[in-house]
Amino acid sequence: MRVTFPHLGNIWVPMKTLLTELRVDYVIPPPNSRRTLTIAVKYSPEGLCLPFKLTLGNFAEALEMGADTLLQAGGAGICRLGRYARTQEVILQDMGYQFEMLTAGVSEKKLQGIMQLFKRVSGGAPWGKIISALRFALAKLNTLDEIEREVLRVRAREKQKGQATALFRQALAAVDGAGDFEALKTVKLDYLEKLRAVPMGEEEPLLVGLMGEFYVVLEPFSNLDVEIELGKLGVEVRRSLFISEWTRFSLFLNPLGINEKKRLQIAARPYLKRDVGGDGWESVGE
Repeated sequence: MRVTFPHLGNIWVPMKTLLTELRVDYVIPPPNSRRTLTIAVKYSPEGLCLPFKLTLGNFAEALEMGADTLLQAGGAGICRLGRYARTQEVILQDMGYQFEMLTAGVSEKKLQGIMQLFKRVSGGAPWGKIISALRFALAKLNTLDEIEREVLRVRAREKQKGQATALFRQALAAVDGAGDFEALKTVKLDYLEKLRAVPMGEEEPLLVGLMGEFYVVLEPFSNLDVEIELGKLGVEVRRSLFISEWTRFSLFLNPLGINEKKRLQIAARPYLKRDVGGDGWESVGE
């Protein structure tokens, strides 16, 4: 079994960690590129969204590299994403690939669904091992998002443009290479310190809120690196969408009855009288 998964921001780092800790062979698709999109557009139905196309392209490129097991989200409560897996499976089979498509019912089963998926992928690893691997993977995810928040602040203020982005690329590699919680903590403190030491101007930047469809906001290729480009212009990007935040609420707090989207629904209510689809009213609410 050689497992692969689609790109979404920097999720490849915790996914790689989780699979490594569980001793599962894996293939990381190449970063999203014009080739990825070309493959995807050629074989996807025209009317389907960009996230569908790019994740299909990720799978095709990973299959070229020897993957034979595809991991995709699934479920009834996460827009059309819950239907991607079946449609992509048919398309990839028509392209001539042989593989197994595995999904986790994220919207229905939450954390249980993810753990059951990795129980299967790992060939029946003990639950304690799965929990331990998941904790370490989530710690890396939280660390990356914490560092990225600081990057967004520094990027708009730095005197020499590009320093914050370069440091974040280094931080990605360092977090990826951290072998335990202590090393991970050291990496986080080190890069937060480096970012805060970047020489910055005295002018306060323009603040711009970034919102919209989950995948497009978080996947730089799909939004043409809008955060980096705005940072070059001295604009600080503020966004509430981070994978770690989604994970915290969707997998842990929502099952306890804590709904982080209630405040967005209330804020959007004067302008939208009904739900027009998750990202629609959420963006208005934000």
